[in-house]
Formats: sequence, C-alpha cells, structure tokens
Amino acid sequence: MKILSVIYLVYMFIALYMFFFFILVYIRNKKTLFDYPKTKKNYTLSVVTPAYNEQDSIEGTIKAVLSSSYKIEEMIVVNDCSKDKTKEIVEKLMQKYKNLKLINNEKNLGKAGSLNKGIKIAVGELIAVIDSDSYPEKQAIEKMIGFFNDNKVGAVTSAILVKQKDTFMRKLQSFEYAIIAWTRKLLSYVEGVYATPGPLSIYRRKLLLEIGGFDTKNLTEDIEITWRIVYYGYRAESCPSAKVYSIAPSKVSGWFKQRMRWNIGGLQCINKYKEFFLKKGMLGFFILPFFTLSLCLGILGLGIFTYLGVTRLLKNFLFTQYTFVAGTQLITAEDVFITPTVLNFFGIVLLLLGLFFVFTGLGVIGERKGGVRNIFNILFYMIVYLTLYPFIMFISIIKLSTAKIRRKRIGWMTK
Repeated sequence: MKILSVIYLVYMFIALYMFFFFILVYIRNKKTLFDYPKTKKNYTLSVVTPAYNEQDSIEGTIKAVLSSSYKIEEMIVVNDCSKDKTKEIVEKLMQKYKNLKLINNEKNLGKAGSLNKGIKIAVGELIAVIDSDSYPEKQAIEKMIGFFNDNKVGAVTSAILVKQKDTFMRKLQSFEYAIIAWTRKLLSYVEGVYATPGPLSIYRRKLLLEIGGFDTKNLTEDIEITWRIVYYGYRAESCPSAKVYSIAPSKVSGWFKQRMRWNIGGLQCINKYKEFFLKKGMLGFFILPFFTLSLCLGILGLGIFTYLGVTRLLKNFLFTQYTFVAGTQLITAEDVFITPTVLNFFGIVLLLLGLFFVFTGLGVIGERKGGVRNIFNILFYMIVYLTLYPFIMFISIIKLSTAKIRRKRIGWMTK
C-alpha cells in the first residue's frame, strides 16, 4: 500500500503542477489573451475543404467562408466520393460563387489525402483548412492573418466552439471545446501549441509542400502536421478571438467514435516522434512530453481507481463470507466511522481546483451561461464526462496494439 500511496502522491503532484502552470500563464497574459497582430501584407488565401457525405452542412459552410471579411482567392471543395448530394449542392453554389471550385476524387483518399490534393492545385500563399461542417465568423480569418507577419509562424489556429447545443451531449462538449480553446492559447505563450484542428486553421502553402503535406496514415492529421511544422523549426499560434462554430456529435456513439479517433491518432503521433523525446527543440522538450504526460495521467488515474475499487470489493466479499461462516454480526455501530487521510484531502483539493479551472476557462471564453441548470451540467462534465476519457484511452491502446499485431492499418472513423 506504501507504493500505491507514492504513486498517488506523484499523480497529485503532476496534476497540481499542471494546474498552477496554466493558471500562472493565464494571470501573466490575461490582458493580451484576445489580442491579434494587424497584417502587414495582403496574402493571397485559398481555402481547402474536404467533404464526405456532408449534404446537411456543406452549403452553410461555403456561405460562411465566402462571406468572410478577408478576400478569399478561391475555395476548393474536395469531394471524397460522397454517396449523398454533396457534389450536386456544391455544383449549384458554383453558379453563384465564381471563386468556388470542386474536385471529385475518383477513389476515396480520406481527409488527409483530399487535403493534399487540394493544396497542390491551390494558388494562395496561405492555405486555410476548414471542415465541411464548420462555420467561421465573418472576421475570423482576417484576425488570424497578422500572425504570419512573423516568418517563423507556420500555422495559426482558431477558437473552435460548438454551434448547436440542442442536446445534453452537445452541451457537455461545448464546455470541453471552450476549455481546449482557452488552454491552447495559454500554450501558445510557451510555444507549446500541439494541434491546429480542421474546423479552421491556416498554413503557409510553401511550408506544407516542403514538408510533404498531411500524413495520410495518421488519424489526427491536424496534430501530426503541427508536430512536423515545429520539427522543421516553425511554430504554431492560437487566436481565440477568431471563432469558428463546429457541429459536435449529438449522440454518445458518435462522440465515442470521434474521441477514439483523437486518442488513436495521438498515440500514432507519439509513436512516430518518440525518438525525439527530450530532443529537437520545443517538439522534444515540451510538446511531446506534455502531450504524453496528459494522456498517461488519465490511464494512471484509472489504474489507481480500478485497484482501489477491486481490492475494496474483494475485502468486503471476503469479510461477508467470513461473518456468515463464523455466525457473527455483519456490521456494528463501532464499524461505522470515517478516517480522514492526507490522500483524501489532496483528492478533495484537486477536485475543487479542477472546478475552479473549468469555471475560469468557461468564463474567459464566454461559455459560462445558463444559471443553476448550467452549474449542474458543469458538475456533470467534471465528475462524469471527464471520468470516461481514461476508459476511452485504454480501449484506444488495445485497438491500436491489436492493429499492429495483425499488421493492419486502422481505417478512418467517422463522427
């Protein structure tokens, strides 16, 4: 039990360290959190949007993008063999928007492959990648362009928020998206942005071509491309004042598939770049250790929880069996007591600090609305929703390991 106590204390130390790291970075930079540099050059910009069976959202995405306050040189929709009316909807909109283009893949290339195809024919100096179910605000792209004044900036990402909050599952995800947007900006202050997500991110086209485009074998091409950009000596920035609204999964099944894809893709990135651990600048000395540690914390917590739960059930079972055999009382008044420990104290402190962290982040991004009912949702998000992540990670590790043993490539997972 002493070893378990040491592991538990190490877990607490790391969790507290990460909490104070983010809070201190926030306190130091809260006045500039939503600042963005004014552009010094009129970059030509192409938008590339991969689409697969997006008939319900593609029209809204196109209209939102092409109504941007920044001049869009062209918007290229890459139709990846959709089986619905995606192609017909885009063709109809091409009559209205002369800078709208359509590529129809002859065979399914996946998201990364479709992006690479669009990038090759794009004419813009900058490439904006926008998912076909995402809706950027009118000035979102314009606010992001100024970061490219710095020649060492290779990519800029936005604040991704949930568009529809019509289900309980989507409301919980709205909290998650807001916290991610907040912490991603905080990471940018230490050059630690590790992902430039698909709903809205902008890249230097020349750089994308030089480093080989998006990795078609990785399930999270947005994480992998960011790590590769950092590997080549560039950095990624975050602009939370540039908001884009994305359609989140409405059901648990869709949410589970999406999180599985995120986790497996993250594990693929760790495996691909593991040799640079504590090497190669910020990639090896911060991004890779931070990302790995974040994933491991959940598994470690799950392990501790499982061990304590199983041992307690086993002890109770054996105790019950013994009392029946011995013919003694199952429980007496003297047995009902609570013994506070240092470990219990740290657990309560960590929970309260976690609540403080979430409430602060939601307040900064503007998602802390709804009164008492919303407080219940936030508590559910903290206590139940986040608790499911270690289980998903555990399943992801098993799935990835099984695929490696069978020498099979893991296919794409839809939302």
